[in-house]
Amino acid sequence: MTAAPRFAWAVTGSGHELEESLALAARLPDVDLFLSAAAEEVLPMYGRRLEALRRRFRVVRDKTASAVPVGALYAEAYHTLVVAPATSNTVAKCAVGISDSLPTNLYAQAGKLGIPSLVYACDTEPVVVTRAPHDWVTLRPRRIELRNVALLREFEATEVLASAAELEAALGRRLAALGLAWLPAQAAADFLAERGPASDAPGPDDDGAEGRVRRPGETAA
Repeated sequence: MTAAPRFAWAVTGSGHELEESLALAARLPDVDLFLSAAAEEVLPMYGRRLEALRRRFRVVRDKTASAVPVGALYAEAYHTLVVAPATSNTVAKCAVGISDSLPTNLYAQAGKLGIPSLVYACDTEPVVVTRAPHDWVTLRPRRIELRNVALLREFEATEVLASAAELEAALGRRLAALGLAWLPAQAAADFLAERGPASDAPGPDDDGAEGRVRRPGETAA
């Protein structure tokens, strides 16, 4: 018997409303997390570790050059793709058809298959106030970032969201269209309570990282 299709939720290397986004994922029925390499680097900075995520989600990691896990889309394993939060780097790649990470490959193939995609883009306003791992930061997206968001809005089967509240509303509409319902709010509360201590940013000898916290939306897939 074929399993019922699920939500595919791609996480990129952004910390912008990361907790709010994951809390929404925790309230969805039947959802799998697809982590970019950058997401794996950033999540522990916000107190989220793989072992804890696996207690709530099926977790797929970006460990193959050809994005092998994307093949599950062809088998109709997923009815909806969510990319949240999406860095400006991921948005730019999606907007010009580049697919060189797990999230961007998922988006490209979902589009070719007509699978609806919800993309929560981080850089959508002239001024963005966001929580970095240890402080609040005010960012001013450039014209190119705003232009890429506008371009992505024109894509087929794509809805671009500008806040966690917009994402929640879009997910509610998608659930209704599928005849599904949110899990109880307690599911999100339980997930949020599992947040552990934040780790430090990688140092200069850790896999070539730069030894500083990457700002949300900065060159992270």
